[in-house]
Amino acid sequence: MAAEWPIALIWLSYVFMTQVGSFLKPNAIGVVPSYIVLASIFGIMLLAVFRVVHHAECLAEIFGEPFGTLILTLSVIGIEVAVITAVMLTGDNNPTLARDTMFSVLMIVMNGLVGLSLLVGGWHHGLQVFNLSGANAYLIVLLPVAVTGLVLPSFTISEPGGALSPLQTIFQITISLVLYGVFLLFQTVQNPMAFQQPRLDVDQPEQLHSDHHCLDIRGKYYHAVGLALTLIPLVLMSKKLAVYVDFGIDQVGAPVALGGVIVAIMILTPEALAALDAAKHNQLQRAVNICLGSALATIGLTVPAVLIAGEIVGLPVELGLDSPEIVLLALTLSISIVTFAGSRTNVLQGVVHLAVFLAYAILIFDI
Repeated sequence: MAAEWPIALIWLSYVFMTQVGSFLKPNAIGVVPSYIVLASIFGIMLLAVFRVVHHAECLAEIFGEPFGTLILTLSVIGIEVAVITAVMLTGDNNPTLARDTMFSVLMIVMNGLVGLSLLVGGWHHGLQVFNLSGANAYLIVLLPVAVTGLVLPSFTISEPGGALSPLQTIFQITISLVLYGVFLLFQTVQNPMAFQQPRLDVDQPEQLHSDHHCLDIRGKYYHAVGLALTLIPLVLMSKKLAVYVDFGIDQVGAPVALGGVIVAIMILTPEALAALDAAKHNQLQRAVNICLGSALATIGLTVPAVLIAGEIVGLPVELGLDSPEIVLLALTLSISIVTFAGSRTNVLQGVVHLAVFLAYAILIFDI
């Protein structure tokens, strides 16, 4: 129970901000104190996110793959949707925030995180193996939902900018949820073996699992309650964070897309550590499940959630990417197809993904 102190901390922080938050508005306390409050809220929420991942990973060990990674992915995506929606509803209207955050998640996961995982795993183990059919299942669903959700709106003329018309909104919500729902059915019922580490020899399963994750696993109900008690204040604190993120970006004159990067970093940090740990311990399939699962859930679930939220509150949402971002997305998807075309990966592929990630980082500030 002592390890659950981040849950108590974020609940106390939420109560504190609710009671005295009106006196801590950025315009009232000034720039430097606002940055201190922003760093404090960010740090507290990040600690809570780590507890979310801990409970999700314990449930993963209890239920096994692919259900474990699915629990972890859906928990993190729930935080992503909550933070994006909160920032949308706070401060100045930013119709591209959801797009920027989702694009940031895709670039960080499919280039930065995949690249680091392949680099770390390849450095320790040389060639690593994964289940080809599982990776292909992620990619074949990711391609249409990413292109129709983030690219196609930039070329349609029924709405200005990258916005969607009412008919396009209905289509995107429907196609995203249907495709992701069918994918979940395939992953959990029809072919769960496709998302498990391939077996090279008789001794491999015991060897792989013996040194992986020293978790303090308790009952499934304990971890389920802990997961819920951590997610709820995270959702509630999202709106508090949004106020200071908007103010901080405006004060330093940073690109608007930086807000999406900040949100993505907070959301993805624990998942990134889990993926890198899996790759280091030669469980590449788990790293692939985390990376590609996060990318797919970001588009398949966040897009419809944001569109529905925008319709409910009457806020415009622009999903269509600009030309440089479309080029980077196309390059990322193409490289990912090549990387996961075979059942073995190496260090070279990791370096290539990292090179594309650096190109994305540069374009945030110099486009």
